[in-house]
Amino acid sequence: MIDEIQVENLALIREAALQPARGLTVLTGETGAGKTALLSALKLLMGERADKSAVRDGEEALAVSGRFFGVAVPAEEGAEGEAAADEAADELVVTRRVTADGRSRVTANGHMASVGELARLVAPAIDLCGQHEHQQLMRSTVHVRMLDAWAGEAVATAHTTYEQAFVAATAAAAELARVREAGEASSAKLDEARFTLSRIDAVDPREGEYDELAADLARVEHAEALAVAVNTAHEALAGEEGAIDNLNAAVAALDGAARFDGALGELANSLREAGYVLEDVAREARDYRDGVEFDPETLAQQQERMAALQGLLRAYGPRMEDVLAKRAEAADLVSLVDDAAERERVAQHAVDQAEAALVDAASALADARAEAAPRFAAAVTAQMARLEMGGAELVCDLQPIERAQWTRAGSQAVEFLFRPGAGMQARPLARIASGGEVSRVMLAIKVVLGEVDDVDTLVFDEVDAGVGGSTAVALADVLADLAHTHQVIVVTHLAQVAVRGQAHYVVRKAEGEGGMPETHLRQLTRDERPAEIARMLSGDATETSLAHAQELLTAAEAKN
Repeated sequence: MIDEIQVENLALIREAALQPARGLTVLTGETGAGKTALLSALKLLMGERADKSAVRDGEEALAVSGRFFGVAVPAEEGAEGEAAADEAADELVVTRRVTADGRSRVTANGHMASVGELARLVAPAIDLCGQHEHQQLMRSTVHVRMLDAWAGEAVATAHTTYEQAFVAATAAAAELARVREAGEASSAKLDEARFTLSRIDAVDPREGEYDELAADLARVEHAEALAVAVNTAHEALAGEEGAIDNLNAAVAALDGAARFDGALGELANSLREAGYVLEDVAREARDYRDGVEFDPETLAQQQERMAALQGLLRAYGPRMEDVLAKRAEAADLVSLVDDAAERERVAQHAVDQAEAALVDAASALADARAEAAPRFAAAVTAQMARLEMGGAELVCDLQPIERAQWTRAGSQAVEFLFRPGAGMQARPLARIASGGEVSRVMLAIKVVLGEVDDVDTLVFDEVDAGVGGSTAVALADVLADLAHTHQVIVVTHLAQVAVRGQAHYVVRKAEGEGGMPETHLRQLTRDERPAEIARMLSGDATETSLAHAQELLTAAEAKN
């Protein structure tokens, strides 16, 4: 949802700000006043290609800024706490600057960004209805998402099953291709794999062996030094006049004196406890010394084994895990070639099973859509009738496509067609409908979609083209209905639509500095609205037109 848009030096706009309501916002003004420049600003924020001619004459650059809520923005790295993550995911502030020489700069939440990122973040949340370069309704790939969203759980369940089957079938086909490719491996590649497998298997390393052997070698190669060290320690502790003897003498002396002072008895007990520790260490040192053996033959075997393992590490390392992974890779390739026929048979069987499941899932999804499509088309057509579109109707066309063209979306091409009147051929919207008709069809579809629509903000520019009389009233009612579930911004020349706005902006052209024309945008207060509505009704604020305008505003307030 758009919270605010600020524009500087764009076309005839020197400076303007728009804060649309959550519901319906209307923009009115004389033809040529510059209302479409505001839409150009919005398109720049949606990632459209920048045009240097849009920069106001005499200025170095234009700038458009927008603040949006409800836009999914990844939290910044290093953000602290859930509050920071929630804020990052909810609010987006973007600025687009275009210089007079055509260079474009973008920032998003204070950080540099690309135009592509701008399009990815902002464009999906806004639909410019009536501007064909952004009109979602012109893209048939969007139609299937609209139908599925409206159909609800019945299609959603079938689509989930289909998508899972599609992923499984794709994976099975990829495995079959891998098996076949390996079976056709070049002789040089196969020879290399066989050599690798043979070399590693000749050594036959086991997991963790290298670290264990390195530790054993350190002990065996330094057996004499280890034996000398522990023997010295044992003699210092338990030898004649060693530490234990001296400690025992100290204990005896303290025990003898304890009969005169009990505190010395506590010291004696502390030394006695320390003596137990020294005796344990002396005993373990003796056992270690007695267990040290030096076997030249064992040492030679271990050194030879270590050399073999290090050779593998140099060839396939640097870690033993890499060596074992290389062996597994080589063994798999050799196995694929040696057992090519059997493995291909197994892979083909898996593909056949996955394809059968996919066909069943695709059929179920197609049936669910076939049931929902005419109901959806009828609901949209009913809204089109409210707009008095002369018997026009929407047709939801479903066509099967070749298996090679199936996607995660399904096995059908879904396209909305437009039939201008009874007995006429239904054709794609882009080929038969005018801009105003397309906008009204989009309006009808959006009303039917309601809260399941994944687009938050709708901007209508040509929706009232060629509309008047009772149709204008109907159009205003439908827009007001749509504003219950969407943020709606309408550029309009119809007083019947303008009076329904919850926020009303007027666009006027005036003479600026040096006689250069400027476009001004201003939000009207409650008291200022009757004069603008009167102008729209009769071209001037006469007593009669003002009375009529006030009557329309009062009636609109009652409806809202």
